[in-house]
Amino acid sequence: MTAFKERVFSGVQPTGNLHLGNYLGAIRRFVQLQEERDCIYCVVDLHAITAQLVQPDLRSQTREVTAAFLAAGIDARRHIVFNQSQVPAHAELSWIFDCVARIGWLNRMTQFKEMAGKDRENASVGLFAYPCLMAADILVYRATHVPVGEDQKQHLELTRDIAQKFNNDFAGPITERGFTEGYFPLTEPLIGGPAARVMSLRDGTKKMSKSDPSDNSRINLTDDADAIAQKIRKAKTDPEALPSEEAGLAARPEADNLVGIYAGLADQTKAEVLAGYGNAQFSTFKSALVDLAVAKLGPIGQEMTRLVADPGHIDAVLADGAERAAAIAEETMRDVKDIVGLIRR
Repeated sequence: MTAFKERVFSGVQPTGNLHLGNYLGAIRRFVQLQEERDCIYCVVDLHAITAQLVQPDLRSQTREVTAAFLAAGIDARRHIVFNQSQVPAHAELSWIFDCVARIGWLNRMTQFKEMAGKDRENASVGLFAYPCLMAADILVYRATHVPVGEDQKQHLELTRDIAQKFNNDFAGPITERGFTEGYFPLTEPLIGGPAARVMSLRDGTKKMSKSDPSDNSRINLTDDADAIAQKIRKAKTDPEALPSEEAGLAARPEADNLVGIYAGLADQTKAEVLAGYGNAQFSTFKSALVDLAVAKLGPIGQEMTRLVADPGHIDAVLADGAERAAAIAEETMRDVKDIVGLIRR
């Protein structure tokens, strides 16, 4: 068999309160990628229970993320949109990858250390093994590319390690079945643009987060025009005018963040933004950013509200996507079981 078919996979956790960081860091990129490659976009509801098992609003949060995908412009007919738990092959392949991965590899995962904190012994096994399920999410579709932020690059590296070890450990059976380049691809990262990492509007050194107690720290995708305008105008800045060169943003996190947000929404580089607003006062720049943000985000929020009000439609989209995703995933699992030596029906 020849080269792997190019395919994009990515997932978003249904954690509620989707915000500008989720849009610029992930969803906007998903929309762009669907014009370039076949795409599979997943609401990873199984991942959502690794840190918090009991979630009374998990279904509504799953539907909200799906609504955001659709409202932002993802075409669920041309591509695949579904929720992870509807395709059992994710969990099935994850167990095999639990056996492929090494304890030392998982012990090096910095995100587990950050999330578990000092009470590591009380963290769930699911949280520890999270990267193996993430690898299964990607490789059950033999995806060649994954759009990732900086905080997920280490997990993608682990996915590549798991794929490589599987290919090496089962090189004989894989070759016998005609897979001359290994069975799983070594998935490549697709790093986002200038606003891939969006920071808090109240503190430019902290990532924008739904868990921040201040709602003014983030722009929610469901915020109306007035809320968006108010939050941008109240965003923390410094007393100096904007620099004319990108290097001038280095020691100014709040300025860097707002310029990055503008760049992401306008599909420009930071240098291009500063070419137009260098030496401008923040009052002028914020007014322009308000206009841009309302124009870009307002329609998305309105469409999300409309879609969430029709859960039956969202569930139908997810069911259709799950059926098409399962057809691909089940083919992979047939191959994997044959390669490993498991008897199947």
